[in-house]
Amino acid sequence: MQFLYSTGLGLYASAVRLAAPFNAKAAAWVAGRQGLLPRIEAALAAEPAPRLWMHCASLGEFEQGRPLLEGLRRQYPGHKIVLTFFSPSGYEVRKNWPGADYVFYLPLDTAANAAAFVRLVRPSLAVFVKYEFWYYYLRELRQQGVPAVVVAAIFRPSQVFFKPWGGFFRQILRELHHIFTQDEASAQLLRGLGLARVTVAGDTRFDTVAATASAPPRALPLVEAFVADGAPLLIAGSTWPEDLPALAPLLRKHARGLRYLVAPHEISEAHLQQVEAALPGLTVRYSRATPATVAEARLLLIDNVGLLSQLYRFGRFAYVGGAFGAGLHNTLEAAAFGLPVFFGPRYERFQEAVELVALHCAFPVQSAQQLEAAFDRLYYNEEARLKVQDTSLDYVHSHAGATGRILKELAISAC
Repeated sequence: MQFLYSTGLGLYASAVRLAAPFNAKAAAWVAGRQGLLPRIEAALAAEPAPRLWMHCASLGEFEQGRPLLEGLRRQYPGHKIVLTFFSPSGYEVRKNWPGADYVFYLPLDTAANAAAFVRLVRPSLAVFVKYEFWYYYLRELRQQGVPAVVVAAIFRPSQVFFKPWGGFFRQILRELHHIFTQDEASAQLLRGLGLARVTVAGDTRFDTVAATASAPPRALPLVEAFVADGAPLLIAGSTWPEDLPALAPLLRKHARGLRYLVAPHEISEAHLQQVEAALPGLTVRYSRATPATVAEARLLLIDNVGLLSQLYRFGRFAYVGGAFGAGLHNTLEAAAFGLPVFFGPRYERFQEAVELVALHCAFPVQSAQQLEAAFDRLYYNEEARLKVQDTSLDYVHSHAGATGRILKELAISAC
């Protein structure tokens, strides 16, 4: 199985290299790893301070790990922070994040790369966020006596760890010093494998979104000009082309009563043009907007990345994309501001979405007609919308605190 694991990773890397000439994300993945270990060595060579290392697959996992990273910075001010990403969608957005001292791509998980990386970084603690279980890195960390933990983990019976043939992958979990899960069901699954160093800490994203909602707002003059007339705002965040057949009819129906802010998940020209076609002549791109043009527009199209979490404070309703395709994006960012959340049918893997639906704060739909009906029930009933707002805010704040629980455990067991 170890041979198959290594072969699979090698095939994955080869496929990405073949795709690089035709795909910008693949090209960034390849370019970011060229000469990577020498660059890491040069960056760290003159810095003798102890280090803490956090690894995130992508931007979503970074936001999940961010409050913990900030807490570690406060708890261990003498340590330098090393932050790594697997995906360009995380690295390219956060490569200059001031909360980390060093930001790198993670070299591909091979025995040689893992040995070299751990030797160069020399971390006192390694933190992996949610789903990152790399065999050679975890083995090397254990052999070097470096405690490695996973935070915000979710486990399901369908995962490979719990299959009869999943022994190799169960061994990966046993390399970990501690596993912090989001829920009790995940912890029970791990304990069923004989893993004892498991703590139910909760989801650190609640701390992130609660902090964002309570922080002093970032100045966004163009958005402020866009909503200056007081018209209710529907924010459609992390949209994909698959979302538009359901979303576009709603945009057209309320084009004069509402304003819209659409922030696509990936900024491709094709998708931007699809959104513009939903309200032709009434849409302006953020990068081209002026206070005068946004005042005349009905739809402000956000053609950059990393702004979405700051935008929900302007909204009255939210649509979160992805659930008509591979899977739902972050609903907590909108819920933290009390917004009713609408999304497509593929949301069952996301516990917070399931819980928001059960609380009648989120509304899954399967068609444009269902979206229109669900939206109008709240659009025309302010009392019902305010009830959703209060329930959503209570839900987010009652689930905060995972970061503190993890930091307390780490102070005892890892650092």
